[in-house]
Amino acid sequence: MHELHPNLLWLGHAFDVREPRPLFDAGITAVVDVAFEEPPAQLPRQLLYLRFPLNDGGGNEPSVLRFAVQSLVDLLHSETRTIVACSAGMSRSPTIAAYALACHLDITPEVALERIAAIKSLEIKGQLWSDVAGVFPSVRRPTWFLR
Repeated sequence: MHELHPNLLWLGHAFDVREPRPLFDAGITAVVDVAFEEPPAQLPRQLLYLRFPLNDGGGNEPSVLRFAVQSLVDLLHSETRTIVACSAGMSRSPTIAAYALACHLDITPEVALERIAAIKSLEIKGQLWSDVAGVFPSVRRPTWFLR
């Protein structure tokens, strides 16, 4: 489990979201699971669990890609401590995280990805990155504020 944005966003792999104790210890209250081949995590009811089974090699529905990124943007904006995870934490989860951070921080997805790559090694798949880039213009920063 790697902290991407202080006290707000973590990146993980399938096993990180199957053991709730470290999630609770970090104050994480939401899990965004983008692993296609992994079974859904069985988590305690105190954790919000969103599952978007994504494929690394393309073929994902654009609406699902958009919903995955928008959901993570909304969680970040509401200051919900969240972990996003896929099987190995090297392609799908960092891709979704990079686009969500880009929207949340008003930076480019490439700059967000560079920040993530400085924290852990990645294996970003070009097709998935390109597919998410195609839906990214429709992702919006929330206009509501909790503060």
